[in-house]
Amino acid sequence: MDKTLLTLVQKLPKAELHLHIEGSMEPEMVFALAQRNDVALAYPDVEALRAAYAFSNLQEFLDVYYAGMAVLQQEQDFYALTWAYLERAHADNVVHVEIFFDPQAHLERGVALEVQMGGILRALEHGEQELGISFRLILSFLRHLSEQSAFETLELAQPFYAHIDGFGLDSSEMGHPPQKFARVFARCRALGFKITVHAGEEGPPEYVHQALDLLQVDRIDHGNRALEDEKLVQRLVQEQIPLTVCPLSNLKLQVVRELTHHPMLTMLEKGLLVSVNSDDPAYFGGYVNANFRALLENLPLTRAHLQQLVCNSFAGSWLSAADKQRHMDSVRRLCASTQ
Repeated sequence: MDKTLLTLVQKLPKAELHLHIEGSMEPEMVFALAQRNDVALAYPDVEALRAAYAFSNLQEFLDVYYAGMAVLQQEQDFYALTWAYLERAHADNVVHVEIFFDPQAHLERGVALEVQMGGILRALEHGEQELGISFRLILSFLRHLSEQSAFETLELAQPFYAHIDGFGLDSSEMGHPPQKFARVFARCRALGFKITVHAGEEGPPEYVHQALDLLQVDRIDHGNRALEDEKLVQRLVQEQIPLTVCPLSNLKLQVVRELTHHPMLTMLEKGLLVSVNSDDPAYFGGYVNANFRALLENLPLTRAHLQQLVCNSFAGSWLSAADKQRHMDSVRRLCASTQ
């Protein structure tokens, strides 16, 4: 690995577009919040919980992920969770974040939406003031739940629309195609919101087609399996639909067997608007810079590749055109000055 490229990665300002805030809850925080809220855990200590973070597929991860959420009960818990992520993002020189949260998973535990959003938003606003990290907030529907549940959550969120920038779709992909939520996202579009959905991680290319055609998404999260359909790739390139790819997540969930086989370079070479993200970093082994490092250790990435990936993170964001350009100009200047 070229250490000068790793140093460059650390210096470059970046945007993170695919981050589940609940997936940034480190085992130490799980235990601290469990103690504060008197929640019994199935693991005797931090190391035992960390050892449980071994998954062979998406569903095995989700089972542990949702169980861990039980410790999030008070507004201060959601604040602490979000602030801890922002501090780690700041250490990686992330200057803009677009984070997901899963309200249905908390609502079914009796945690009100105002409790969730109160803590998350307060931390995001604090992060913008103190750390200089701008943000967008994405409410994600859980695809293993019903269309009715999604509609109910959308209605429940109405008092908070001014604080929500877009809607997403995550959780178990197989057996829950995007078309299941076509009417929900039609309503989101009618309300003027951006849309981004998980598709083509474990699900087939057809799920990416549905996300584009039926949900009319602005962005695709993951999208790895789109490479299996050349016409789909051509469309994604032509329309410059952003793909938010998560290398360490792909490895941990066995979407790829080895990072030496990760399709990131192929995606770049085909002209896809792909960026590097951490997904659920507490579970998958690292935050944004760790994902870049993993790619550098396993793929022949060049300085030009790094510049493109980081510029793509801003190009694929929901920032204004002027802010996108400002950040991309900064990336290009820094890359040019460190050659």
